[in-house]
Amino acid sequence: MVHAVPELLAKYESPLDCLTAHLMLECSEVLAGAKPANLVPLVNRTRPCGRNLYHLWQAHQQQIACRFGNLEFIVLQNKPKAFLLLCFDRKQLEQHMSHAGIRTLLHKAGYKPQACLDELFDLLTQRIVEHDGFPHEIGLFIGYPPKDVAAFMGLVKLPFTCQALWKIYGNPVHSLRLAEDYRCCRQRMGAILATGNRRMLEIGDPEHPFFCQNNDIDFHLLHGAKL
Repeated sequence: MVHAVPELLAKYESPLDCLTAHLMLECSEVLAGAKPANLVPLVNRTRPCGRNLYHLWQAHQQQIACRFGNLEFIVLQNKPKAFLLLCFDRKQLEQHMSHAGIRTLLHKAGYKPQACLDELFDLLTQRIVEHDGFPHEIGLFIGYPPKDVAAFMGLVKLPFTCQALWKIYGNPVHSLRLAEDYRCCRQRMGAILATGNRRMLEIGDPEHPFFCQNNDIDFHLLHGAKL
């Protein structure tokens, strides 16, 4: 069952808890280790619950950094109407971006072959600001299959196959399996957060049910746990 985000966030009374729950949901694939990074837009608008995530981010960035531990956030774009964040696990993203095929595609897109992760971020951010949009290579940063990104950029010739979270080219089997993994992470985190249990915001807890190997989580226990 997919839970509506406004309905889910309304379960958390504290503004910081509300922002934490939102980011946990948006970063669920990264937290699970299924994705090296994710884009998280925070729009400057008041939600039905009366909160504005754009303002909450400005007020609680440091507390969020403490709550998420190894997960980092950088602002790729800062506009009066929205922030665009990149959330990532640095070790995981560095390993991902070190793959020879990805480095080759980045080099063709104008990145230095030996650029470190922060240098890659600098150019990516510069391009987003200058062109007011997403450069095509951003898919490499957020875990889309290189073949799909390369075909979308016109660097290889593969037939368009189908649409998932991104355009899939050529043999779709691996890409569709990856998209399903991402969907399952999001659904799993949504179900956990929908309990409204504040203990579920303690993402550093090694016994957090999101990281439990057993997929059959006892959600009745989560609902009934002492808050």
